[in-house]
Amino acid sequence: QGAAFDSNPFVQEAFKNIATARVSMSAREAQGMGYLRPRDKVVMDPSRLLWEAKRTALRLVVGGWEPPERKSFKLPGASGRAAIELYLYQMHQGGFVTDHDVTVAKKLAYVLTGGDCASGAVRTEQDILDLEREAFLSLCGTPETQARLQAMLTTGKPLRN
Repeated sequence: QGAAFDSNPFVQEAFKNIATARVSMSAREAQGMGYLRPRDKVVMDPSRLLWEAKRTALRLVVGGWEPPERKSFKLPGASGRAAIELYLYQMHQGGFVTDHDVTVAKKLAYVLTGGDCASGAVRTEQDILDLEREAFLSLCGTPETQARLQAMLTTGKPLRN
């Protein structure tokens, strides 16, 4: 997090992955996308998953594991959000996203860029979690989000409203 570090490309990539619900098709691809670390253990056999998880947890307890310190992030703020919103505008004009997709994506951009802060402002994990909770709760109050949640619960498929 040096003075010249530009977090904008990383934030924009994360935004695109989340906004387009990009998933990996394998553990290797998940590592390449940054969803998994190279050192994360991959268990291919589902019947061994719980056993491996328990074994790992017990090994951590014996080793005296403690949770890591909370991190801070230098985020792009409003200027980075403007670049994302331009991308959203183009997607909306092209008919690739709905009005409510834009609403949701703007909330996501607000969280990922650190909220109302200057470019390069440092935000803590708790700051980001607070922004995320605020965005989620505000979206839950909209009829469009409620319809999307209901559709997912009843049909198991996303609603594009």
